[in-house]
Amino acid sequence: MPATNTEREPSAARNIYAFGIISFLNDAATEMAYWVLPAFLASLGAGPAQLGLIEGIAESVASFAKLFSGYLADRLPQRKPVVVAGYFVANVVKPLLAIVTAWPQILLIRFADRLAKGVRGAPRDVMVAESVPKERLGSAYGLIQSMDSAGAIAGPLVALVLLARFGLRSVFWAAAVPGALCVAVAMLGIREGRPRETDASQTSAKSEEKLSSSGRAKVEHPGLKLPVSFYFVLIAVTLFSLGNSSDMFLVLRAQSVGIPVALAPLLGLVFNITYTLASWPAGWFSDRISRRLVGSAGYVIFAAVYFVFGRAPSTIAIWLAMAVYGFYYALTQPVLKALVVETVSEQVRGRALGIYFFISSIATLAASLITGELWKHLGAAIPFYFSAALALVAAALLQLRGRLPRGL
Repeated sequence: MPATNTEREPSAARNIYAFGIISFLNDAATEMAYWVLPAFLASLGAGPAQLGLIEGIAESVASFAKLFSGYLADRLPQRKPVVVAGYFVANVVKPLLAIVTAWPQILLIRFADRLAKGVRGAPRDVMVAESVPKERLGSAYGLIQSMDSAGAIAGPLVALVLLARFGLRSVFWAAAVPGALCVAVAMLGIREGRPRETDASQTSAKSEEKLSSSGRAKVEHPGLKLPVSFYFVLIAVTLFSLGNSSDMFLVLRAQSVGIPVALAPLLGLVFNITYTLASWPAGWFSDRISRRLVGSAGYVIFAAVYFVFGRAPSTIAIWLAMAVYGFYYALTQPVLKALVVETVSEQVRGRALGIYFFISSIATLAASLITGELWKHLGAAIPFYFSAALALVAAALLQLRGRLPRGL
């Protein structure tokens, strides 16, 4: 057994660093295009309602893909091909934004991009979880998330330069470069884990045969069940996600209070700086104290930011709120993922992550549609106040999870 652990260590470390580099390159390509999308839509005659529809449909497709890929991740002998294919498709379609002439074409591209992300998500995160011990999950996810958000800093910076010199469409063409590098690193850098020969034996060892009154043997597989504590976390995350609409609405709100379109990528840069700096420390910190406490703090920060966007007292307040917004991401994205993984048994990590991604994405679909309609009929401030209120309730629910009896 010790020899096996020693053999796994180099491959495990390689995977964490490889996924970090991949995340950096992929997010650089994504964020280059993402933060100029509202302005590009406006140039095609589309507005908040179309943006809500595009983002909502794209996220709903991703959610179903995440659910499917989660179940698939627990059954596939090799996960690398699925992960590589997901990165490949996403980075092939992004440059196509440069040649679109109508907003429905953007919908199709976002559809393919989010579908690919959904397919690769759970298998990737399970591979990460298999590469580190449970007590280092937060640090591993936090490190990868830091690299991811570092790419989201590089992307908007490049986009700013391209916007100033060449215009909107040049940004989409340029996204092909980091995208191609991302796929190359995914193909060459990721190492498949050892065949999971122990899974079946572990499940068999945990299974108990009990004779019922009729004399029939009843086989139980406790390791394959999702505990009550997992579903309790899911309720809190779902409620929060109903108010967590696309960040593009933050960009639209910023533009409505006087921040120029050309500075939209800089908004992404501002919050991604704090996101990058705080993600690994947040993950490391969650390995040492309650992950639910760290996640709840992230939700409270989200509520404060959205309240400021609702009030929109000044452009300076918007810039400051965007900087603080990065702390919400850092305290929730890697931490809640680690919380889900450690809540369930090893045999159902993919399934749990798939359900977690699916439910939160479906709720995000509803959030984008709700925000678009509230904005259209009640004004810009109301959807932000609505989101802030849901985040505070979700933070309280996440804390209540700790009151459940041990073992549920």
